[in-house]
Amino acid sequence: MRIKNAIVFIGICLAGAFSAWAAEPEPTGAAFCVTCHDSEDLPDMSRSAHGFSADKRAPDCISCHGPSEAHARPPAGVKVPPKPDISFGKQFDKQATTPANSRSQACQSCHDKDHKRTLWSGSQHQAADVACDNCHQVHANRDKVLEKTGQTEVCYTCHAAQRSELAKPSHHPVPEGKMTCSDCHNTHGSVGPKLVNRDSINDTCYTCHAEKRGPFVQQHSPVAENCANCHNSHGSVVAGMLKARAPMLCQQCHTPHVTGVVGALGGQSGVYGPAAPGQAVPQITFMSDGKNVVNMWQGRSCMNCHTQVHGSNSPSISNPLMR
Repeated sequence: MRIKNAIVFIGICLAGAFSAWAAEPEPTGAAFCVTCHDSEDLPDMSRSAHGFSADKRAPDCISCHGPSEAHARPPAGVKVPPKPDISFGKQFDKQATTPANSRSQACQSCHDKDHKRTLWSGSQHQAADVACDNCHQVHANRDKVLEKTGQTEVCYTCHAAQRSELAKPSHHPVPEGKMTCSDCHNTHGSVGPKLVNRDSINDTCYTCHAEKRGPFVQQHSPVAENCANCHNSHGSVVAGMLKARAPMLCQQCHTPHVTGVVGALGGQSGVYGPAAPGQAVPQITFMSDGKNVVNMWQGRSCMNCHTQVHGSNSPSISNPLMR
C-alpha cells in the first residue's frame, strides 16, 4: 500500500512539473535567438559596448538583424532556414547578400548622432559600396579598427598602395604604431579631399606641423597651396617624404641658376649653350636668364642656401611673389 501511494504521489508531482513546463511561455525577441545561437555559435562579446546587457542603450539581435521571422521559425520541411532580414559579412569573397546601404543603415540607426558621421552620405567609401561591417567587427570584444595596433591592417585590405609607401625609408610613424590612418583621415566622410579630417590637406598637416603654417613675409606659393605638391604624405625614398630629390624637385618650377658664377663657364659639361669664340668668362651668371644644370650633376641642393623653403621673414632681392 505504501509503495502504491508513493507511486501515485510521484505521478502527481511529475504531472504538475510537466504542466508547469508546458505552461511556460516561449521566449520572444532576442531571447528566442539564443535558443539556437548559443555560446558555442557566437563569439564572446560580453565586454564590448554591444554586448553589455546592463546598458539599456545596448542593441540586441533584432536591433541589427531585424525581426527575421522566416529565419527564426522556418516553414515545415525546410532544412536550411533562410538568412536573417539583414545579414552581415566581413570577408569580401563571401560578402552578405544584404546591400551595403541597408547594412550601414542598421548601424546608423544608433551611430549617426555625432559630427564624425554626418558626412557619410555621398562620401567616397559610401559611394564605393563600403559598409560598416566591411571594416568593423561587432560580435567581438576587440574591434581592430578602434586600436592603433590593428587599424592600419584593416585599411590595407583595400589600400595596398599605401602599405608599400609606408614601408619606404621616409614615412610617417604609422608602422611604428605612433600614428594611425584616422589621425589624418575621417573614413566616415569629410568636406576635404582624400577624406582628410580638416577642410584641406594643409589644415590637416598643420595640426601637427604648426610651425609651417606662417604667415611669412616671403611666402612660398606651392606650400600655401598644397603640402602634397612637394611631399608624399604616406612615404618616400627621399628624406622629408619629398616626391623627388633636390634640386630636381625645385627645378620642376624654378629655372636653375648659379650663385657667384661658380661652374657656369660656357661650353662646360652640364651647361646649356656653347661658349662663344674667345669667351673667357662665364656665359651664365646670377643676373642672366639662361639655364644652368651644374647643380644637378654636382649633386647640389637648393636647400643648401634656401633653408626656409616653407616660408621666411628674411628679405629678398627680388619680388617675393616671384620666388
